[in-house]
Amino acid sequence: MFYVKNVPNWERALRVVAGAIAAWAGIALLGGVWGLVLAGSAAGIVASGLFGFCPMCALVGRRLDRKP
Repeated sequence: MFYVKNVPNWERALRVVAGAIAAWAGIALLGGVWGLVLAGSAAGIVASGLFGFCPMCALVGRRLDRKP
């Protein structure tokens, strides 16, 4: 594995749902260039939820607590 997961499971699910809603809102409600920008940003949020790794969280040193 090339990365260590730094997003807990509950937050991963929340990111996928919120990202899907934001992508839908960007395409269906906004449309045009700004809708595509919002949908593209939402795709990044969904990807971080699916992979469990957030590059911005890694930059600030966020790590998951490992239970023994």
